[in-house]
Amino acid sequence: MQAEAFAPGHITGFFKAQVEPERPEFKGSIGAGFCIKKGVTTRVKVTTDRRGFQITTTGYRSGNTQVSEFVAREFLKMVEGNRFLDIVHHAEIPVGYGLGSSGAVALSLAFALNRALGTNLSRTQVGQIAHNAEIHCKTGLGTVLSSYHGGFEIRTKYGAPGIGSLKKIHTDFTAIVVCFSPVSTKEFIRTELSKVNGLGGKMVARLLRSRDQMEFLDMSLEFARYVGVITPRMQQVIDDLQREGYKCGIAMFGETVFTLIPRQREPEVLRILEKYHDGIIIRTEIDKCGAR
Repeated sequence: MQAEAFAPGHITGFFKAQVEPERPEFKGSIGAGFCIKKGVTTRVKVTTDRRGFQITTTGYRSGNTQVSEFVAREFLKMVEGNRFLDIVHHAEIPVGYGLGSSGAVALSLAFALNRALGTNLSRTQVGQIAHNAEIHCKTGLGTVLSSYHGGFEIRTKYGAPGIGSLKKIHTDFTAIVVCFSPVSTKEFIRTELSKVNGLGGKMVARLLRSRDQMEFLDMSLEFARYVGVITPRMQQVIDDLQREGYKCGIAMFGETVFTLIPRQREPEVLRILEKYHDGIIIRTEIDKCGAR
């Protein structure tokens, strides 16, 4: 028994969090962002010689497998007898840079396990397990809902798939992203949420009115300045791009700057960024399909 699933990465430009409800399905965030075609592919092979799991990562690696462990244990609770899960994650996106890697790990694993174990959960139930894993491990708040649906979205209601909701914005832009270093989402959730919630909620209302992707970039930059996460390296990238007429946003949470552009402008933007040898530069299209 084996299966494979993919979940796209996701960049959040701004958000407002809700962490008070007791049930994890009702926790989460509203905000805005977009899914990218680079993400996490997970392969699962199930054998019956023993009970348990092992987790391997390829591509961009992470030493922290707590999200995968949570999802694996949830699925093992649903089956009887010996089931050993050989789990391999292939990550096309660096971990901890605000590209939604943990949400993509949780979603791709949940979809693959549902198929490989024959648990026959609905798509919504699978998404809720992945969401609960992120909430439990404090690695994200709204990424799973976004990655589940795909596209460029405004999240309008808190919660897991089936509870939270969003509205999509049509886009033909591609994204170019430059990542310098990771930031701990868990630490930010613990210390900074009260600071950002007021502004994030107002921005959701503004973007719902305009549905304008360039205004989204402006709001993302304003949000990052307010939160105080822009480092000197990030500011240099912002200055270089703005000097040439390109708007920027900041990924929550990572030392990561992104821009959205028509495809024909890619060579010019990549030329501007080529001097940043200490950064990871990613060129990617918007993923409109979501987890599958």
